[in-house]
Amino acid sequence: MISGEVPLGADVLMRPVTLDDAAALARAHRRNRAHLEPWDPERPAAFYTVQGQTDRIRGQLEEAGAGRSAHWVLVDGGEVVGHTALSNIVLGPVRCANLGYWIDAEYLGRGLASGAAAAACEAADRQLGLHRVEAGTLLHNVASQRVLTKCGFKEYGLAPGFLYINGAWRDHRLFQRILNDRPA
Repeated sequence: MISGEVPLGADVLMRPVTLDDAAALARAHRRNRAHLEPWDPERPAAFYTVQGQTDRIRGQLEEAGAGRSAHWVLVDGGEVVGHTALSNIVLGPVRCANLGYWIDAEYLGRGLASGAAAAACEAADRQLGLHRVEAGTLLHNVASQRVLTKCGFKEYGLAPGFLYINGAWRDHRLFQRILNDRPA
């Protein structure tokens, strides 16, 4: 499990997700449903409930405990205003993970996505000993592409039909950031 809290702005803190975040995450997803819908897979109605988020967090914590992922929430006071994750963590000679994140629509333009991505990469390097972090964006998600390049990611390819997003298989731009050259 990744530990530690990271201040990302005057009032926003990034910290590991806990089961106690279920209600705040449910509120955040309901509040941001229209904002996130173009970038997300289709979500069942239960996803937007406290029980749905409790179940989701349990799965995330199980994956984290097995070393396969790490999840953080961005919080302002008691409210969740974003989420960051390293998923599909692979060790051995690959030593990589996939980065994902979202920011509350009311908090865009404050550098939170860049700060969260940078903090996740720092954890991937220092706490997990990973070599590389990957991320993908929809072709037209220029804002997310700017976040990644600002954080040192380089575009390395195009993946046709990469993820099932908003009702269809969508092409993605692929990015990577090499964290270090330490031996595996």
